[in-house]
Amino acid sequence: MAHILVIDDDPAIQVLLKRTLTRQGYQVSVASDGREGLEKALHLRPALILCDWLMPYLDGIEVCHRIKSAPELATTFFILLTSLSSIEDRVKGLDAGADDFLCKPVELYELKARVRAGLRLHQLSRDLQEQKRRLEAELVEAAEYVSSILPEPLKVPSVEIEARFIPSRQLGGDSFDYYWLDGEHLAIYLLDVSGHGLRAALPSLSVLNLLRSQGLNRVNFYQPCQVLQGLNRTFPMTLRNDKYFTIWYGIYNIKRRQLVFASAGHPPAILMAPNRQGSLDIERMKTPGFPIGMFLDAQYRNASCRVAPGSSLYIFSDGIYEFDGRDGSIWGLDAFIELLQTHRQSGKQSLDRLIEQVSHCNAKTYFDDDISLMQIHFE
Repeated sequence: MAHILVIDDDPAIQVLLKRTLTRQGYQVSVASDGREGLEKALHLRPALILCDWLMPYLDGIEVCHRIKSAPELATTFFILLTSLSSIEDRVKGLDAGADDFLCKPVELYELKARVRAGLRLHQLSRDLQEQKRRLEAELVEAAEYVSSILPEPLKVPSVEIEARFIPSRQLGGDSFDYYWLDGEHLAIYLLDVSGHGLRAALPSLSVLNLLRSQGLNRVNFYQPCQVLQGLNRTFPMTLRNDKYFTIWYGIYNIKRRQLVFASAGHPPAILMAPNRQGSLDIERMKTPGFPIGMFLDAQYRNASCRVAPGSSLYIFSDGIYEFDGRDGSIWGLDAFIELLQTHRQSGKQSLDRLIEQVSHCNAKTYFDDDISLMQIHFE
């Protein structure tokens, strides 16, 4: 049984509306002024409110505005009762959030019809709200699943790896992994699928599982360029699949201290190595190459470097620097690298602290894109 609240300072109107609507099978409550009506609305949470425009304490416009500002009453259908008939008055009522109008003196057949229509819309709003709640809960579960399959921190005598994954308010397509190909070679990669939602997350998980199982055909997994070439053959963009992804992929040989890497449209990894002057040498590690899936004939190539003892490597997705800064401009990669340098020189290697510092630079209280960040320290 739908609950209707009548707010009117005229006792005769109260009796008329309550009797008419009760006979239609509705549960009806009444209030004699705007203040009482607002209190009852917040307590009863009715499906529909019939509210007079001109009343003492709070008029109908103010009651409507406050009702529509209350999240718990977001789906309540609000009908203003008024003898005011000018266009300006109706615009004022609509701007306050009124869903419909009913002119005084009230015509009972019109009253019944407008109440039925309002209750149908209220139910549709409730259904949409419930579907939205379920979808958001499922996306949260999906983000938790993505987090659960990402690797645990790695700590061995030659190398330490920490990583953080912070999903945005929408499920995204970031993923990363690191694992041993044998006792000497460590594979490290991070990828970012275009877009948001399940359509971005599913390809990301597919790539992760494919690389973990070394399921790419005709690929030498010790050669990063061949891995990217194999991924590009396996995940082409088509008319039905408009997703592409960027990736940075590297192989570290712990005995030779050599890092071989290749990238496909991904932000550069940042290698910071201490020098004799007590400062840091900073190298942006990136090779040319289109994102995976864009062009079937795309070519990728390796680059390599020797990793000095005490160096740190940072691999990340673009969500960690592509956001609006507090001054209104895009924060950017250069600003992030500068922050990385300060973080590294401070001697405090906490990624949580680093992400907290990045958050302070964000104009918003959240990130629009996923954030993935790996810190690899080489002993």
